[in-house]
Amino acid sequence: MSVFDDLVGQEVVVAQLQAAADGAARLIAGEPEGAGGMTHAWLFTGPPGSGRSVAARAFAAALQCQTRGEPGCGHCEGCTQALSGAHPDVAMIVPEGLHLSIADARDVILRSSRAPTRGRWQVTLIEDADRMEERTSNTVLKAIEEPPPHSVLLLCAPSVEDLLPTIRSRCRLASLRTPPSDAVARVLVQRDGVDPAMAAFAAQAAQGHIGRAKRLATDEEARRERRDVLSLPRSLQGVGSALHAAADLVDAAKAEATTLTQGRDVAEKESLSTALGVGATGKGVTGGARGAAGALKDLEKRQKSRGTRTQRDALDRALVDLAAFYRDVLQLQLATGTALVHGDLGDQAATIARATTPESTLRRIDAVLACRGALDANVAPLLAVEAMALALRTG
Repeated sequence: MSVFDDLVGQEVVVAQLQAAADGAARLIAGEPEGAGGMTHAWLFTGPPGSGRSVAARAFAAALQCQTRGEPGCGHCEGCTQALSGAHPDVAMIVPEGLHLSIADARDVILRSSRAPTRGRWQVTLIEDADRMEERTSNTVLKAIEEPPPHSVLLLCAPSVEDLLPTIRSRCRLASLRTPPSDAVARVLVQRDGVDPAMAAFAAQAAQGHIGRAKRLATDEEARRERRDVLSLPRSLQGVGSALHAAADLVDAAKAEATTLTQGRDVAEKESLSTALGVGATGKGVTGGARGAAGALKDLEKRQKSRGTRTQRDALDRALVDLAAFYRDVLQLQLATGTALVHGDLGDQAATIARATTPESTLRRIDAVLACRGALDANVAPLLAVEAMALALRTG
């Protein structure tokens, strides 16, 4: 067992991180052999689903591992606490809104300045570091430029270009790749007990995204949502139908976001209300009520931002599926012989391939990618998807 067991198809990165964790242990022990590739700031990059945050969490656990000569053993207290999020010297900061707040960035600096209390290192991990605005990035840069002893900062982003040059130039890079579909399928079978045929389908349809593959393999609702998205090309008969299809796609993303966040939102609000004594009576309650109202308003603001991000993420997953479908169409038109991403929809793709040209298919792929770019630029989702749907209709 190892903390790196959940990293699929990333043998090069695993070897790099194991060597660095071993070097980190040697530094702590005062041995003169050298750091073995260890440094105080790391940048984990890779496409969605490649496991960049999984790699960062595993590395954080390996740095806190208590087993001599086997960093990242996976069974000692340091490893298990770090992986579960319970280690006092491992902070995991996950931006829940569209951007990483300046308050979170300042917390990074504050935490990194502390000496470790129980572990060997004070580790701060920022998932989705590409969501940092420029002023937030400049705040985080301070923690990288002036690292306290035993402080390690781990950043995760899709690519190095998503961060300021001043940040990425000071980080050691761990580049992950999209894992092969057969490797993802093996994990679904061996780890999650998925039927081999279903595992193969889900791994291919998810395009190597491990989390999405598991959901497709184990959740009929996820498979239905995918089918609904990929029915869009057939429904683009006129302007009216295109606009209707766009509205359906956005509504589906909203519904998925509500499903994913509603339970957590209610639990958070109830917990905060109880902690603040909302509904209590007695002396001093008036002033406390004002403070409680402010705290609840802040919570609702954060939850709204999280809901917006969750909706955008759901919509982006749908667009990735749609772009892959048109790529399948293009492969059939060009007779490449490459396996289709959406093999279960081969007949549908073949029908469209016969009725259109490779040039029009390329324009449709560009329209889907342009929609993703518009969403990243905070264009209203319905407007962006309507523009895409109209472009897909005309080709």
